[in-house]
Amino acid sequence: MLSPANEQHENPFISTPVLVDNSAMIEPDLDLTGQSTTKPTPVVPVADHNSIQPVETTSTYTGEDTLDEPVTVTIMRDLKKVAYKLLQVLHPNGDRNVLRDWDLWGPLLLCLTLAILLSVRAPDAQAVPIFTGVFVIVWLGAAIVTLNAKLLGGAVSFFQSVCVIGYCLFPIVVSAIVATFVKIIWVRLPVTIVSFIWSTYASVGFMSESQVHLENRRALAVYPLFLFYFIITWLVLIS
Repeated sequence: MLSPANEQHENPFISTPVLVDNSAMIEPDLDLTGQSTTKPTPVVPVADHNSIQPVETTSTYTGEDTLDEPVTVTIMRDLKKVAYKLLQVLHPNGDRNVLRDWDLWGPLLLCLTLAILLSVRAPDAQAVPIFTGVFVIVWLGAAIVTLNAKLLGGAVSFFQSVCVIGYCLFPIVVSAIVATFVKIIWVRLPVTIVSFIWSTYASVGFMSESQVHLENRRALAVYPLFLFYFIITWLVLIS
């Protein structure tokens, strides 16, 4: 049976129109400067517990910044460290690890003091050679003693050993100060002997921990140290 003439058939080839929300296509308002006044909606990220990655942490330097401090503050801090190390040299059972933090300021001050004291008491023609000789003997002797200990197998760094030998000159420097004002040989002789024994004992005590690998060769390492302090003490005594 035929359908009525006015009946409309749906054409399958004609697509159905899609309704578009015009409000979503409205352009954002612009102010007079040409910038948009419509703020975008912030997107909040959703944490995915399955994709959490470990965060790498880096350590930063947290030490004291001394670049901007006054020079006087730096000098006073270094002088306090030098004074503390000198006190440990005078103490028979002092802190043996204090000179692991080595420096050359203390040995330099002691060497200059000793050279000046010995050159001042010398005749004018011999002042400069004595000052130069004492300076060379101290530093060259300390280097030779350190090199000898290293060749024998001592586990000590070069500058740490020079630091120990230089700081242990302090008792001998004290005896040189006494000898400057006391001319009596019977007073100067026991003072220099005590200073020699004290310096040798202190240096051996500080370097004993670094020479544990020497075993039977310990005497070979101590003998140059003994000779080094003996020569300097003899210069103090005869000057």
